[in-house]
Amino acid sequence: MLAILAPGQGAQRQGFLADWLTLPGFGQRVGELGEAAGTDLLAAGTTMSDADISNTAIAQPLIVGAGLAVLPELSVAAEAVAYAGHSVGEFTVAAATGVLTTDAAMRLIAVRGSAMAAASAAVPSGMAAVLGGDEPAVLAAIAAAGCIAANFNGAGQIVAAGPAVAIDRLVAEPPAGARVRSLAVAGAFHTELMGSARAALADAAVGCPTADADPVVVSNRDGAPLTSGPEVLRRLIDQVCLPVRWDACMQTLAALDVTAVIELPPAGTLTAIVRRAMPGVAVVALRTPDDLAAARELALVSVT
Repeated sequence: MLAILAPGQGAQRQGFLADWLTLPGFGQRVGELGEAAGTDLLAAGTTMSDADISNTAIAQPLIVGAGLAVLPELSVAAEAVAYAGHSVGEFTVAAATGVLTTDAAMRLIAVRGSAMAAASAAVPSGMAAVLGGDEPAVLAAIAAAGCIAANFNGAGQIVAAGPAVAIDRLVAEPPAGARVRSLAVAGAFHTELMGSARAALADAAVGCPTADADPVVVSNRDGAPLTSGPEVLRRLIDQVCLPVRWDACMQTLAALDVTAVIELPPAGTLTAIVRRAMPGVAVVALRTPDDLAAARELALVSVT
């Protein structure tokens, strides 16, 4: 069985869309997605610096737009049994499965990105990855530092979030047997410090039409496989302030007998986690158009 994955913020890198522009019609698709988001995605994906595209207001539309622009090149994606996105990647998934129109997804992600950037500017905060260690001890150390476990990524990785001073404290005093690495993100995403961003997204989503998902969307909240369009949208809004349970998402993919995954651009982060946490599952990360042939072959093998 095949699953399609969509990465989250931090996966972007300077110029990652440049090679894709060799494909007929790709530049036009990116331009149209950028218009819907009110962002120059062509520039963001090609000429803007890493510093520029680390801006949350740019990064989030860029990541969602990149995935949606590449998806039509992957005709076998229709054979997938499930879609799962990490954090902002859930908006890619919502559009890919028909829950939201492409324009609605881009409009909402522009609001989300801008509102999260504003929330991050209001209170100095950040995130740090805790790698290794015993999970109960790691969670206790995160709490003792004044942080919150915001991402449970599986494969021995938990991401903490909180005020800047608390992140500094955690980095200086890592849990036993673990390493702590500060992340280049603007704020404490997936915590209550993003409350104003959740409210802005909820306001923007009022009256937004939805359709049921086809195939299922695997939710970051708890790994639940969802088809209800309204429920997916409610969870997209709430997830701004809730931890990402990517570990639970992978458990659901395993329960669905997923044997192969393809990660949409900017690819690499989620397939690396899957390799560690789901041994035996075949993966293809779509980094450039050269990866399309392998992705198509993998998809065809996984559904026959």
